[in-house]
Amino acid sequence: MALLSEDEQRQVAEAINRVERDTDAELVTVLAPRADNYAYIPLLWAGLLALVVPGAINYFPGWFSAWELTLVQWATFIVLGLVFRRPAITTRLIPRGVRHWRAANLARRQFLEQELHHTEGGTGMLIFVSEAERYVEILVDRGISARIGDETWQSIVEAFTQRVKEGETLQGFLECIDACGEHLKEQVPATHERNELPNHLIVLD
Repeated sequence: MALLSEDEQRQVAEAINRVERDTDAELVTVLAPRADNYAYIPLLWAGLLALVVPGAINYFPGWFSAWELTLVQWATFIVLGLVFRRPAITTRLIPRGVRHWRAANLARRQFLEQELHHTEGGTGMLIFVSEAERYVEILVDRGISARIGDETWQSIVEAFTQRVKEGETLQGFLECIDACGEHLKEQVPATHERNELPNHLIVLD
């Protein structure tokens, strides 16, 4: 199931088209459901908690034999491993720093894969969102960074991140694109008509 409907994706594309009429910047938007599947996280937590079982059972001496204790440990590991595989639970088990590190890595891979570093004049801009991590980042190439400092994008990213947390990803995209457009129109104005990169929203699997 798509993170945004076809109509919502069309609205994002139209917003990009409006902005690119007034600037030489090439905007690309990418939306990911999550930055990683974190398959190891449920097993890691299940294993750690299963190791705690013997210590907890020691408070009840004589209740379990050695093989019964082993059976309880394996049962704990299997049950928790399955429970922790639920996406909503898995995300909560991952430290925020790890989640953001994985999302930031994916954003940078997308910047390269979408060839934003190959635009005329180095005016590529990526607006990246990973929903599960509640992560938003704006990456720009040298032609934009030389004219607009990173601090300009920070407040835009913070506002967009709040929208994602509230489940309003579409509204966040539209507001972010418009806000970026205001700065780009002033600092990187259009000098000629061009369209090097796709304007539609790229939704990752």
